[in-house]
Amino acid sequence: MSALISMHGLGGGYAPGTDAISGVRAEVEAGQTVAILGPNGGGKTTLFRALLGELDHRTGEVELRARVAYVPQTERARLDFPVTALDVAAMGTYAETPWYRRLGEPSLRRAREALGAVGLENSEGVLFGELSGGQRQRVLIARALARDARILLLDEPFGGLDQTSAQSLHEVLLGLREDGCALLIATHDIHDARGFDRVLCLNRRQIAYGAPETVLDAPTLERTYGSEIITLPGGERAVVVGHHSH
Repeated sequence: MSALISMHGLGGGYAPGTDAISGVRAEVEAGQTVAILGPNGGGKTTLFRALLGELDHRTGEVELRARVAYVPQTERARLDFPVTALDVAAMGTYAETPWYRRLGEPSLRRAREALGAVGLENSEGVLFGELSGGQRQRVLIARALARDARILLLDEPFGGLDQTSAQSLHEVLLGLREDGCALLIATHDIHDARGFDRVLCLNRRQIAYGAPETVLDAPTLERTYGSEIITLPGGERAVVVGHHSH
């Protein structure tokens, strides 16, 4: 395996001298899944913006050895806009198509292939707003794939999904992992994070990075979440999730 992402002392924020994140040191290999754990306001979205090159002020070093794409939550997507699943997937090719030209057949072919990769090859003509939450999430992943991205930054992709939809999405992500993509997934689910290859704990600074069995212990989780972490009957740790903010 080779590292698709290398971060060395990554930090930065939105105003000079005020870091929203600091001290992030991690390498992500091709075919690895990384859970990004942290409280609301802990810097998960800031980290994604730094990797996308959108952070106003950045320190440290970042090396990206493949194209990167952001996959937002479906709850933030417009559902009343009259576009089909194919239209949304094809948006991944816009950057290489001049504004004055219509998308050509090669771009549409890539969009169809991307929909096929997420199991929606028979839904290309369905309006985006008429798809289920899980299907919409997969279309947004297809948009990233149509862009030829091999590094995907996913913002709580399982939020609001029923068990069946979550399982379908999980299978898609496993397929992308097997294809050599690097997947960074912001989540609050400590239990699910145990099934990832690596876990990055972030609370405005890096708390820990490594394999789940070495990172997800009580002291690390307490430093990561503070008052947001609770212990359920039976000893299981859980996070009380408040207003969504990074």
